[in-house]
Amino acid sequence: MLNKDMTLCISLSARPSNNGTRFHNHLYESLGLNWIYKAFAPTDLAQAIAGVRGLGIRGCAISMPYKEDVIALVDRMDASASAIDSVNTIVNDDGVLTAYNTDYSAIASLIERSGIDPRSSVLLRGSGGMAKATAAAFRDAGFTDVTIVARNEARGRALAELYGFGWRPEPGDATAAVLVNVTPIGMAGGDEEHALAFSEDAISASAVVFDVVALPAETPLIAAARAAGKTVITGAEVATLQALEQFVLYTGVRPTPAQVQAAEDYMRSAA
Repeated sequence: MLNKDMTLCISLSARPSNNGTRFHNHLYESLGLNWIYKAFAPTDLAQAIAGVRGLGIRGCAISMPYKEDVIALVDRMDASASAIDSVNTIVNDDGVLTAYNTDYSAIASLIERSGIDPRSSVLLRGSGGMAKATAAAFRDAGFTDVTIVARNEARGRALAELYGFGWRPEPGDATAAVLVNVTPIGMAGGDEEHALAFSEDAISASAVVFDVVALPAETPLIAAARAAGKTVITGAEVATLQALEQFVLYTGVRPTPAQVQAAEDYMRSAA
């Protein structure tokens, strides 16, 4: 039951989903915590962050397209966020807002689990805050043959140069062993929700397809890759891992693997 003593956590996204809401609230209930989680689509980011501070909201998840814009609105940058100039988590300690990035650790974990050979070629489409976390994770995993694909030349070149990668404005006829989409292409509710981030020829030539988009869990790119028999890594997997680390930062409690699996199963079944 809702009550005045509940601790509130929120998420801010241009196109919010119920994934985080279901995941966090299921864990709150399972662990007997008097907490509640709510997703928002802010009309004014600065006012929303001021609300986090002024209302004593404990935690705030940050999604596209606010991962870089929010930097100027916090008090402290944890090393996880400052290293890549990208924020996906804010923790409020008595009005002091500290920014973190749990995307990086989630992506790094999935790259390791996948067993992809670091000598593999990679096409990484995107140049925003999430792309920075993804590029950093690939770089730190030992990948060097990486090309950033970004229409915005300034941002794309800057990201590529930051990690010693190549750049091109469009995928064109390029192929790679690993295809990574870190753009809103294929995201539910967007202008390109039915589009493929990479061509069918590129998918056919690849071995692994990684789509960071979490809504829907089965994006057009993931569906096409599965149909082609490719190894896939989904945005839903990223969402679970990064949300778990957010939960720990907010509450100081680390759920058991069984509790996390139950929350993930609930999130998927209710989607």
